Amino acid sequence: MVLCEMMSNAPESFLMVWATISFLALLSVMFFSGSVFWVYYVKPTYERWRYKINPKFPSPQDVRLEIRQTLKGIVAAAFAPSLSLYFSQRGLSQAYCGVGEMGWGYLIASFFVTWIVADFFEFFYHYLGHSIPSMWQVHKHHHRFYNPSPFSVIADEPLDQFVRALPMAVFPMIAPVNMDMLFLQFGVFFYAYGVYLHWGYELERLDAHHPWINTSYQHYAHHAMSIMNRPYHTGFYIKLWDDIAGSNLEKCTCSKCAREKGERSLEAWEKLAKPDYSPLLSSSFWWTGEFAKID
Repeated sequence: MVLCEMMSNAPESFLMVWATISFLALLSVMFFSGSVFWVYYVKPTYERWRYKINPKFPSPQDVRLEIRQTLKGIVAAAFAPSLSLYFSQRGLSQAYCGVGEMGWGYLIASFFVTWIVADFFEFFYHYLGHSIPSMWQVHKHHHRFYNPSPFSVIADEPLDQFVRALPMAVFPMIAPVNMDMLFLQFGVFFYAYGVYLHWGYELERLDAHHPWINTSYQHYAHHAMSIMNRPYHTGFYIKLWDDIAGSNLEKCTCSKCAREKGERSLEAWEKLAKPDYSPLLSSSFWWTGEFAKID
């Protein structure tokens, strides 16, 4: 009901709705991505690092580029949900609020249906991005970040993020969809999982060898190894789509295997360069991408 109350007080101007959604998306990115980055990149520990997929950390320059690309992605990704709200305000879609006449059964079922359909759409669009030259020209900018941080979730070109967010506008046009559920699903459920996929670390119990869930390792491998005509691990949640397409990598270089090989030793940790990310707090660094000189 929170979103519906906001809708009733939302500005009439589409541009104002778009600006508001973009701002809220920025807050979401800073909360989810920023908090994870702080703990695992700014304040890393040996115990945490043992679960890092790529033992090296991205440079401050790379993180700066991720965040700049993300800012473009936010504005593009906010267009479809803004359009969805705009249509809903004017009764031009089948969006609804509360449980209503549809009931809890429909609400729960619609959550899973939209989740699975959106997950397949994400996989298929992503797969095509590595298979069609014109789409690769757009998507390849995301692969600039071969060793991603949590800030790279939507560090795409605007066209990619515009298309990926389209289900938020399309679903309510096709069938009745609860707006609170839809926005929570994409804004929290999907984005939080995206942070996990770009986390750069692995969980103990949900490791790379899970039979049907794409883990952070699969997505790291995608960033590191997928190029044009090599669409490895293009799925989001469900590994089934890549199983069907034959786009799973057989070779595993996950942190669990690395630990078993003795590659995450304390000695290796002590020799590892730990970047100083404090320049990210400097306005001159954001402007030039260069570290301030100290005389």
